[in-house]
Amino acid sequence: MVLSQDTTADGAEGSGRPGEQLWSVFEFARRYRLAKREENRLLMLYGPTASLRDLLANARRHCLIS
Repeated sequence: MVLSQDTTADGAEGSGRPGEQLWSVFEFARRYRLAKREENRLLMLYGPTASLRDLLANARRHCLIS
């Protein structure tokens, strides 16, 4: 689920960086096929929602190719 571009994690409209998308960490982890351990790490770091920019910058994917 992608949240409104103008809504911040605390529900205040218009604060934060303009045009920033807030995502559910659960939805982000599912969409990017992150391991449960990585999902939990992001939840500890950001809580249930975070900006897409922060999630993309901090998510670690398990390397499938050795």
